[in-house]
Amino acid sequence: MIIIHITFSPTAVRKLAPILEQTGSRLKLFYDTEGCGCGMSGVPVLQATRQLAPKDKQGEGDPFPFLYEAWYAVFYDDELSIDFDETSGSFSLKSASQIYTKHLRFMEENV
Repeated sequence: MIIIHITFSPTAVRKLAPILEQTGSRLKLFYDTEGCGCGMSGVPVLQATRQLAPKDKQGEGDPFPFLYEAWYAVFYDDELSIDFDETSGSFSLKSASQIYTKHLRFMEENV
């Protein structure tokens, strides 16, 4: 079983904590393939969600646990970090060996 761990930077925590507290949501890291042509082409997305999908797995996070679909875990290293750049107003996703994106899309679920 694959378990991903994400460390959230202090600036990411300051940005995400109020959203999660106000909405009662959890974070989900997923690999969005919508409009990309195939399941192997996609972009990482961070989502605040209150719904648990049947294929969701629990990931370990510091300080936030998060959900992910195990099938898409193959696209990520086991240890990830998410930061928030206040100047650009965007999240970034990286590991020790690579930068996945400096513009990690964040979506709040419409409930």
